[in-house]
Amino acid sequence: MPLTSAQTQGMAWLGIAIATVLALWLLGSVLTPFVVAGVLGYALHPLVDRLVRRRVPRALAALLVEVLALVTALALLLLVVPIVLRELPTLREQIPLLLTRLDAWLAPMLAPLGIDISLDVAGIKELLIAQLGDNTESLAKAALDSLRIGGSFALGLLGAAVLLPVLLFYVLVDWAGLVDRAQSLVPPRVRPAFDGFVAECDHMLGQYLRGQLLVMGILSVFYSVGLALFGFDLAVPVGVFTGLAVFIPYLGFGFGLVLAALTGLLQFGAAYTAIAVAVVFGLGQVVESFYLTPRLVGERIGLNPITVIFALLAFGQLFGFIGVLVALPVSAVGVVALRRLKTVYLASALYRK
Repeated sequence: MPLTSAQTQGMAWLGIAIATVLALWLLGSVLTPFVVAGVLGYALHPLVDRLVRRRVPRALAALLVEVLALVTALALLLLVVPIVLRELPTLREQIPLLLTRLDAWLAPMLAPLGIDISLDVAGIKELLIAQLGDNTESLAKAALDSLRIGGSFALGLLGAAVLLPVLLFYVLVDWAGLVDRAQSLVPPRVRPAFDGFVAECDHMLGQYLRGQLLVMGILSVFYSVGLALFGFDLAVPVGVFTGLAVFIPYLGFGFGLVLAALTGLLQFGAAYTAIAVAVVFGLGQVVESFYLTPRLVGERIGLNPITVIFALLAFGQLFGFIGVLVALPVSAVGVVALRRLKTVYLASALYRK
């Protein structure tokens, strides 16, 4: 029995989907810089288009936007890394003291229950001294050893770092051409439906990503300033990490909370740390939940926190880092497809029966 055109088209799309999944799975390390360039190009091309509308040549606009993104990323690294390196000696000295207090507090509580527990504080201190030395020679030696052990990985990482800016530049310059060439592969008879579907996906994902970036930036400043007002030495790195980590709903906030509590315990005491962390992170959660996220992201997008968490974890488990990159775009497409299927189902005779 010959296949109908609809069945043939459906099988073709199924084959394309299977081939895409296999390519992501088998060639993940090779495709990573290309996928990263595509994701960054999608996020940054509106800035390029805005400059082009102001009569800036597209190549120059793409270069300016890429340099701005690179400078921003380097500024974050230069802001966080030196502070962390400066605080490593303090961390090495304070952790054994904290463990000693924990041991002195925990042992008497567990003794009546017949549980005899004692932390090897001396052994932990030796381990910390070995891993967090006063000088950077040990760190440099460890880095060189890791490069020798995983030389191919290091070379691949270096190659991706060199290749990514080049790929991103060409993606930004030829974004409209890439979109037009992809649309030209769609049969003309389904072009209106396809264009509407893609436009809805683009609106949802674009609004989510750009709004989420604004939320991350504002919260990074908020947590950094809030922790600094309470005297945290690591206010900036902890605040920036917490602000950026809110991209993963709930989990990112939890990691930042634990990190702030740990650094506060190392620097202050339990009571002061509890008050400071409760005030800063409590206010941050209220501001994010009741003002920033509703105004800048919006609930109408449809990518609720549970969907985001599941997509990031599932795609990360299946495809690694490249899976995390494509998780949200694929989720946006899936949400739009489910909405349309629901509309068709509610309008069908099957539902009315």
